[in-house]
Amino acid sequence: MKRTYYDVSRNGFYGAYWPCKENTDSGLILMLGDDIDDLLAKAGVKWLHDQKCNVLTMAPAKHDYGHHEYPLERIEEGIRLLKSKGNARIGIAGASTTGMLAMTAASLIPEITLTIAISPSDFVMEGFYRDGLDGCDERPSGSSSLSYRGKPLPYLPYAYRHPEYWQKLKEEASEGKDMAAARKMFDLSEQMHPLQEEEKIKVENIQGIVCPIGCEDDVLWDTCRYIRRMEERLRDHSHTCIFEPMIYEHGTHFAFPEGMIRKILPFGDSLLVSAAFKAGREYPKECRRTRDDIEEKLKKILEQWKSQ
Repeated sequence: MKRTYYDVSRNGFYGAYWPCKENTDSGLILMLGDDIDDLLAKAGVKWLHDQKCNVLTMAPAKHDYGHHEYPLERIEEGIRLLKSKGNARIGIAGASTTGMLAMTAASLIPEITLTIAISPSDFVMEGFYRDGLDGCDERPSGSSSLSYRGKPLPYLPYAYRHPEYWQKLKEEASEGKDMAAARKMFDLSEQMHPLQEEEKIKVENIQGIVCPIGCEDDVLWDTCRYIRRMEERLRDHSHTCIFEPMIYEHGTHFAFPEGMIRKILPFGDSLLVSAAFKAGREYPKECRRTRDDIEEKLKKILEQWKSQ
């Protein structure tokens, strides 16, 4: 696939632009995987190209798999690039931590008129490093995961500090026989530090279509509870966005459209989810039905957005 790379020093952000072969004026910022051209990012690009969208993949930095005070001004720079390429409609999509990032960015940047967030939170998370310090794959940064206009955004602090943080995450994943798990830690984090208004994502400020996606069996965090809190917030706040939540019983943290998963493993899409999460092994058919439904609904949402 044809692409053009951009870096922070020259362009103000780290990313790659992947134009669709078909003529289109719709462009999405996509933040999937750990880098701008890894396997998951490329699968997302291919799937969005099938929906006739140009794509700008973005990530914090090359081979930097942590998230700590990521400047949301970089999203603004990405939007300028998309506009310069003739994209009249701007969307953003992310999953997991970048699902939170996508929601937060959309709440601050009105040019974004489509927000797809897979397994997001409804608050800004504490940042984290993945630098292997003291043999730990991940550790809390002690600062926000995001910043804007030169200031870190208020965030929910994790319940644990280094090195206990990584030890607890390993224990939780081992207990549930999952690749990764942190749901107990996030629940404890809210018990120790009840969410403050300034830490919550201002969903009511997002423009256009907002589509958060989550599954009850997500072991990373209670994303369905977070999505329901978004709905409650919108009932209490004036807004103009079209809120299109998708909540499922089964599907795990990897609540991707089926077609996107198949771009990674064409004949073994369920193997990816099963290998990562116990729920994927116990409920493969239910998880597959979830991904099929997400596929169908997201395609319709993208068509609706492009026709506006």
